[in-house]
Order: sequence, then structure tokens, then C-alpha cells
Amino acid sequence: MIEPLLNHVSRFCTLAPEKLSLLASYFESRTYKKKTVLLREGERCDEKFFIVRGCIHLYYLRKDGSEQTIDFAIENWWTSDFMAFQHTSPAQFSIRAIEPTEVLCITAEHQQQLLDAVPELNLYFHLMFQKSYAAAQMRLRMLYELSKEELYLDFRDHYPAFLQRVPQYLLASFLGFTPEYLSEIRKRFIS
Repeated sequence: MIEPLLNHVSRFCTLAPEKLSLLASYFESRTYKKKTVLLREGERCDEKFFIVRGCIHLYYLRKDGSEQTIDFAIENWWTSDFMAFQHTSPAQFSIRAIEPTEVLCITAEHQQQLLDAVPELNLYFHLMFQKSYAAAQMRLRMLYELSKEELYLDFRDHYPAFLQRVPQYLLASFLGFTPEYLSEIRKRFIS
């Protein structure tokens, strides 16, 4: 199950085969059923997840008790509560599998050991952080500048794979809509 991660790392940095082969010993392979919680808000977070197969969502509980989805992740994406991971502190977010999901999990301690053993991976993790942060910046800009319809159309055009995999109520939560409003928009723009 380590092959997808090795392929992903190889796309962003060059490692000697003997260094690449070290990665497997730092990761734990896990499989989660649909709707299984990988991380619960308030729990200590010292792991991050590379998605091998499946789809997850990152969310928090609002004051009214409803869930607010803030991110999704599919194959070859990393996810965690990154601030909590960095400090191994209580998570501010929960992570749940939307569909059966396989992940490679690394603890903060193992990641540090891996980076000590293979310092070239600092570049890989730096690039993953940049990509993630850039996506978060663009999402904020879109939330501020686009109308609700434009926000849906942009998501549809840039992330079509999610429309088939993510339940409508989670997509609505992510976009800041009610499920009913999302349904109205989708009806208007069915291609």
C-alpha cells in the first residue's frame, strides 16, 4: 500500500531508491469504513494521513451543534488538523471517511525521525504545505468574491470528481449553503 505515496513523493523530489525504501517503516497502513471518524475534535492530534484510496472530510462542530465542513481530501492528498499535528495538541477539527478509505498514517514523532533519516523529504513536505496553503488562500478569496452560484460553478469546474463522491449535504456545508439551496443551484446548471 506504500506505492501510491512513493509515486507521489517521486513526482515532487528525487530520492535514491535506498532512501525511498525507508519510507514504509515510518508509516502505518489503515483502512476505515464509510462514516468512520479518523480524528475527533478535542482529541490529541499527533497523526497526519495520506489518502491512498477513498474520500474524507474535515469539519468542526458549530455552536448550534451542526457540522461545518471545511475541507475534503481524496487520493494522493494529505489531511490532518495541521496546527494540532504540529503541536501534538487537541484537535480543533474532526476527520471522517465519506466512503471506504485507505490511508497511510504517520505520527509527528515518526515524521521527525523520517526527516532526520531522509532530509531531502523536507522539500517534499514543504511543497505539500505550499500547495495546501495556496488552496486555502484561493478558497478564502472565492468565498469573499464569488456569488453563491459562482462558488458552486467554480467548484464544479475545478473539482468534478467530488460531485460524484461527496454527498450533497456535505458539499452544501463546504460551500456555505443549505442542502436545499444547493439543490436549486444544481437544477439550474445541470449540463
